Amino acid sequence: MRMRTVLATLTAGLAAATCLSAAGPANARPDQACSPSVSLDRFSDALDKTTYQGTYVGNLSALAVDRDGSLAALSDRSALFGLDARTLAPESVVPLADESGAALDSEGLVIDRDGTRLITSETEPSIRRYSRDGAILDRLPVPAALRVAPAGRAVTNGTFEGLTLLAGGRTLLASMEYALSGDTSGAVRFQTWERHAKSWQPAEQYAYRPDTGLGVPEVQALPDGRLLVLERGFTSGVGNTVRLYLADPRHATDTSGVENLTGQPGVRLIGKTLLADIVNCPTLGATARQPQPNPLLDNIEGMVVTGRSQGAWKVLLVSDDNQNAVQTTRFYFLRVRTTP
Repeated sequence: MRMRTVLATLTAGLAAATCLSAAGPANARPDQACSPSVSLDRFSDALDKTTYQGTYVGNLSALAVDRDGSLAALSDRSALFGLDARTLAPESVVPLADESGAALDSEGLVIDRDGTRLITSETEPSIRRYSRDGAILDRLPVPAALRVAPAGRAVTNGTFEGLTLLAGGRTLLASMEYALSGDTSGAVRFQTWERHAKSWQPAEQYAYRPDTGLGVPEVQALPDGRLLVLERGFTSGVGNTVRLYLADPRHATDTSGVENLTGQPGVRLIGKTLLADIVNCPTLGATARQPQPNPLLDNIEGMVVTGRSQGAWKVLLVSDDNQNAVQTTRFYFLRVRTTP
């Protein structure tokens, strides 16, 4: 993979996608700070336990900014919502399905430069390209080892969760949630595809080690070649753990030819730096319906960078409520500083 460091210009639509304060994390009030690098402006439960045109607005697993500045929110129950970037109000819903008409376990979302939607399904796993109205355009090839056993070595419900388009728009990256069978080091695979004239073809692969007991539900590219990576876990009776890391794959080893990741010295992992443990964010009056170490926390699964202001990235997170009475569909408006 050619990891480009070209700085991409964020469009006015991206900058307007959220109504955040102009101040960066360094200027955040103490009651907003999650860490020296991250602050929480606000959260919203406006869409919790709501419906739109007969479709449940929840189970949200990914976010993206559309070309007109609106938000796209992907449900893992085969629905793609269009949301107003300011109010979060649903404006459209498009049903999704596989080639046979069956539902997807849709987890990752990228809106390409031509408006097509690249969407992962965790079942096989797969990545399909859809038109704006939900018609399948084609399907990307997936390396055999990343398929769910017995076809490959991936564990059920542990495959493509995160999806992002790297700076320059020629490289797509998908993150596995959990390690493959035989990868005893605990590292997960980040697979890339290179854009060709009429197709995407598998390219380099990298290894990333989440903290013990956590998986990777989402990854988002920054213009300088680095990544924002969410790590998440859940302990019954305790609640969720959600951490935000800055990761740098630019000097990592290509692991596409490494059968088993065992911690061998010849494999350089993606380096990572903790930006914030969300448990340390201010509650801002949030409540939880189940035990949580911080009532703000829930099953955070989606993330998108919506713009930049005074040295800080505007980052929007969303939780997947699993259509469960004790969980909440919640949006989190963060400002994230990634420079020293």
